[in-house]
Amino acid sequence: MADSEPLLSLDGSPVAAETLLREVFGIVVDEVIRKGTCASEKVCEWKEPEELKQLLDLELRSQGESQEQILERCRAVIQYSVKTCHPRFFNQLFSGLDPHALAGRIVTESLNTSQYTYEIAPVFVLMEEEVLKKLRALVGWSSGDGVFCPGGSISNMYAMNLARYQRYPDCKQRGLRALPPLALFTSQECHYSIKKSAAFLGLGTDSVRVVKADERGKMIPEDLERQISLAEVEGAVPFLVSATSGTTVLGAFDPLEAIADVCQRHGLWLHVDNLLKHCHGSQASYLFQQDKFYDVALDTGDKVVQCGRRVDCLKLWLMWKAQGGQGLERRVDQAFALARYLVEEIKKREGFELVMEPEFVNVCFWFVPPSLRGKQESPDYSERLAKVAPVLKERMVKKGSMMIGYQPHGTRGNFFRMVVANPALTQSDIDFLLNELEQLGQDL
Repeated sequence: MADSEPLLSLDGSPVAAETLLREVFGIVVDEVIRKGTCASEKVCEWKEPEELKQLLDLELRSQGESQEQILERCRAVIQYSVKTCHPRFFNQLFSGLDPHALAGRIVTESLNTSQYTYEIAPVFVLMEEEVLKKLRALVGWSSGDGVFCPGGSISNMYAMNLARYQRYPDCKQRGLRALPPLALFTSQECHYSIKKSAAFLGLGTDSVRVVKADERGKMIPEDLERQISLAEVEGAVPFLVSATSGTTVLGAFDPLEAIADVCQRHGLWLHVDNLLKHCHGSQASYLFQQDKFYDVALDTGDKVVQCGRRVDCLKLWLMWKAQGGQGLERRVDQAFALARYLVEEIKKREGFELVMEPEFVNVCFWFVPPSLRGKQESPDYSERLAKVAPVLKERMVKKGSMMIGYQPHGTRGNFFRMVVANPALTQSDIDFLLNELEQLGQDL
């Protein structure tokens, strides 16, 4: 092996790997960054699953392929993927493309390190600490701790585990046999990961007590108080309240101060954590040696349940460095301004109806097609209206013109949820959204 070519080389040539990567980066710039953010291009090139399998030739074989074939594979992957950076991708909360964040991801993937110790990731350990300190300051905290999580579901699981540990630290060693029946409380508008986390941690979904929300989707503190008392009467031990700031569908914010007062009265943990290392630490001797030559407090990996934790902080750090706090603030202001513009346009147009006035950048509305206008009193009106959004979603996706999510909610039938998040959005994109819905639904 010592006399062989470096493993990075391809086809026996040390420069082949560099050539491949330059070609791939070129494809990404052309197909994702240029075309993928161009309003005149399609959001997606829809194909049915069986056809897409054939087009992509997904089979993995014993023999490798040429560099030219691999480049074509890369083009095909991009061609048939949804362009979430497109200005008319409204489907999820993560739309848009920030070049500095992308640059950060390219750098971190290239360095291919893991954020568990200072010795293996010195830059990123210090960087994460700084970014977290700045994020804490934004919500008014002068001290604390934290880690970047790979998503809201894992964040909620951490919160639940920390709250359980805070109440019953013996559970780390003794497991569930150290626990009485527990009860945690969350709004009926909470993220579905709360129940998933309860099941994953062995508490069971029955331990989740669902608190009523008002007509705007906010947790009702009085019902929280009632549910806590009921759980105690039933022999369960209340230990956690998981509140929500920006619910998934309606974008509602729970009344945190009133909920905190309830938690204080009953001695409950409100979804805030600073016990990461005590709760999750396992002191693996091959990683977290205590006799290292530097401050071992910088070995942050023992605070998390993952071992090989990816580096996430550079994306945000680099974007923040480039934009500054003022630039990021302008982005937020622009998103709220465009959400307000959309609301006002919906109110002006025949055939559009708001579900409610938005509190955040989630704008929920119905498109009422010509055949249903003025028929609100019909007994089957709601049932027929609920069928409109799925039809329009299929049409827009197959056309590739845009993507916008829909869902039912409580007694309400399917409605569209427009998420104003992409920093590249303009008023013309909002106009396009409404015009396109009118065009796609004119025959319904």
